[in-house]
This record gives sequence, structure tokens and C-alpha cells, in this order.
Amino acid sequence: MKRLMISLAALAVASAATAQELPKTHLKVVGGLSNLTAYQDYEKPFWTKTIPETSNGQVTAEIKGFNEMGLKGPELLRLMSQGVVEFGTATLSYFASDNPINETIDLAGLAPDAKTARDVTADFEPVLAKTYGDGANVRLLGISPYPAQVLFCNADIKGLSDLKGKKVRTSSRTQAEFVEAFGGSSVTMAFGEVVPALQNKVVDCAITGSLSGYSAKWYEVSTHLLALPINWNQQIHAVNEKAWQKLDPKVQAFLKESITGLVDQMWRAAAKQTLTGFDCNTGAAACPYEVKGKMVLVQPTDADRAQLKKVFQEQILPKWAARCSADCVASFNATIGKDLDLTAKK
Repeated sequence: MKRLMISLAALAVASAATAQELPKTHLKVVGGLSNLTAYQDYEKPFWTKTIPETSNGQVTAEIKGFNEMGLKGPELLRLMSQGVVEFGTATLSYFASDNPINETIDLAGLAPDAKTARDVTADFEPVLAKTYGDGANVRLLGISPYPAQVLFCNADIKGLSDLKGKKVRTSSRTQAEFVEAFGGSSVTMAFGEVVPALQNKVVDCAITGSLSGYSAKWYEVSTHLLALPINWNQQIHAVNEKAWQKLDPKVQAFLKESITGLVDQMWRAAAKQTLTGFDCNTGAAACPYEVKGKMVLVQPTDADRAQLKKVFQEQILPKWAARCSADCVASFNATIGKDLDLTAKK
């Protein structure tokens, strides 16, 4: 944790002279799920320690996870748009039902590794920034990932074909379509309900970040973990536009630079955290934490990867294109599609 604090401070460093020029500013932030490492190791220390330290105490912030405020997540973009929430962090999949453009960078099977996930996010970020700015009065400041979203199962599985007939907790429409493509049935439930659901066999499997599942102790109620990234559950870091415009331009510049550093740190950690999640859920010696799970780590085969790619191209991408607007599909083809040699058809 100490090394992490130093790294975050270095990323957001501002000269003493510049920091002294900043006017006294206090910010209120609604962060992500407070029991996950993304919040505990990155978001909260960033706002409560890095920002005050690098501004010489001129800029301070208080932060609470949205769950600590009695919120469920999907309402965050609306609350930011209304100015009820000024600075906020929210998972894009929460807003997929409002506008399928929010699914674009996180379609199941699109990004099999962290580098690809970051590339497609960078490709499409300007499109999302314009969408939020034009339609929601929200300024996008950055997009970060969780560790890879993977399958935790309280059942013996050896690969994707074993999803047939299984009940699987999913957290987004694209994950549901992925599960159904392999013959499973999708079950929607809140993150906090998953442990008893797995324990009582209400569901056979559940999808979440490898390290997120460890943080929530899913290893206590699961036996097998399939080490195949399905998607990355990217989250936006954003601010209400009117609240942003009220800030001094020097504070705006300071925050933009600092949040860019935070997001970069979280992306660079994504692949490492994914592996840490695998290690800690399965009790590997490389796990840096004292408590270790005893799950079986199932390595994906070439056939699993080929199946996922095929399902993405033949089912997930076409279904998404059918529900997104013509402009949305055109934007995909001009950015992500061009980069990955994919074409979505309306």
C-alpha cells in the first residue's frame, strides 16, 4: 500500500509553486463499490491523500462509495446530469439499458486481454465524451477498468462448453447474451446477493472481476474459476458540467492531470490484479494477501478462446448493433472496428 501511495503521488505530482497558486477547493465525490480493491486501493487514497498532498492542501475531497450512500449504481449518471452528484464513478454497464452505446467498449468477447481493452477504450472514449456532454451535461474525465471479468462456479467446469444448463449470475446484457450463447441461463442479481446465491445453489456460477470476487470472498462458496477474460467492466470518472465550470481553471487543469494519472495507474494494474485474483482465489504462493482461497484454476484452451471469438462475432456484436443507433454503429466501425478489423452491421 505504501508503494501504491508513492506511485499515485508521483503520477499526479504538481510543482510546489503551482500548488500554492490553487485556490482553496473542497470536492464531494461518489465513488465505486466501497468493498472492492478499485475503491480501497485506488479511488479513496487518490481523493483523500494524493489530491491534498499534491496540491499542498489547497484541494481536498471527501468520498463515499455509492453503496455507502444507499444507491444501487444505475441512477448515478442521471444524478450527475442533474447536479445532485458532482464528481462520480460508475460502471458503464449500469447505463446500457438507457443507451446501448454504453456497452460498446465492454462487449463480452471483444477484448481478450488488458492491452486490447485499453486500446478499444481509448478508441471510443471521444465518442462517449461527446455523448455525455451533449446529452447529459456530464464531463467525462477518464475511464478505468476492473480486473478481468471471469467465471466463478460452485460446480465442476472444464471450459465454456460446461456452461450449458447452468444458471449464471450476470451483471450486464452483454454478459447475459454470452451465457445464453453457450446454453446457460442468465440470472440478474445485485453483487451483494451473490455469495448466498452460490452457497445455496440458486446459481451455479457468477461473473465478476477476479480480484473483486476475492475481495467479496466468493472463494468461500465457489470451487472452480475459469481464467478466461470475458470483459473488463470499465467505469467512468466524470463530473457534472455546471459544477466543473464553477471550478477555477487552475483547479480544472490540476484535476484533469491528476485523474489522468489515476486512470493510467488503474489500467497498468489491471493485468496484474487479474493474475493476483487468480492466485488468491486458488491459494497460490504468489498471492500477497494472508487469506487464500482453495478454488481450482481452470486454464482456458485454444478451443475456449476460439469459441468466445466466434460467439462474439456471430451473436454478441450483431445483437448489440441491432439495438444501438446507426450513428453508434458507424462510430464503432470507424474506431474500434477499424483498429480490430471488425465490422458491425445495422
